[in-house]
Amino acid sequence: MTGDPGTVDEVRYDDRGPVAVVTIDRQHRRNAIDGRTAQALVDALDRFEADEAARVMVLTGAGDAFCAGADLTALDSLSARVDGPDGPLGFTRRVAAKPTVAAVDGWAVAGGLELALWCDLRVASPRSTFGCFERRWGVPLIDGGTWRLPRVVGMGRALDLILTGRAVDAEEALAMGLVTQVADDPVGRAVELGEAIAAHPQPTMLSDRASVYDGWGHPLADALAIEMRHGVGVLAVGREGAQEFVGGAGRGGAGTG
Repeated sequence: MTGDPGTVDEVRYDDRGPVAVVTIDRQHRRNAIDGRTAQALVDALDRFEADEAARVMVLTGAGDAFCAGADLTALDSLSARVDGPDGPLGFTRRVAAKPTVAAVDGWAVAGGLELALWCDLRVASPRSTFGCFERRWGVPLIDGGTWRLPRVVGMGRALDLILTGRAVDAEEALAMGLVTQVADDPVGRAVELGEAIAAHPQPTMLSDRASVYDGWGHPLADALAIEMRHGVGVLAVGREGAQEFVGGAGRGGAGTG
């Protein structure tokens, strides 16, 4: 996943034990995505999903931005991806097979906000800024933002951001639920979260995560059936965990958080 000759890699993939850190590095464009970078993100996700040792992926950006969205100077390189299965800015039309955390330090705007919303969790630094800035240029949200944003912050807040294109700072983002946590070192905190998630029994955690995604939007009876279908497959793991608890493990909430 190499960038232009003589430059740093546009997308870096770093193994940190059970956590894979994927970094967008096009700092000269505030990490805006062109066609090659979009494909490099897909390649990074494929690598993460194929690696059994990697249990959580952290997505971040180098320099003073998480991602400023599509590179408006390179739209031709993205046009072929609009009708593709992965998404214009990479993998935004896919659901990752394993948990993902966005580590935002700086600008996460336009398609960059959509990339952050693609992740399960979002950690941001106090200096971070979010917004649907594409509103100012007549560019549509086509990387999942109109579906994910209302489900993360609610319809009213989502329409506020989508219709106005206004900037949201980290404090407001935390208050509205757009951000999970605010931390001075968002990458470090995201890796810590990833390590905590990776320490849980994986089959049940992945099953419950799949139930959330698969059941969303279904009527209650159908969603409960989806939950049961996923849960039945991992009951044996739950029985083992129950026996550990009966034996004295995890009392008083030990091992949680």
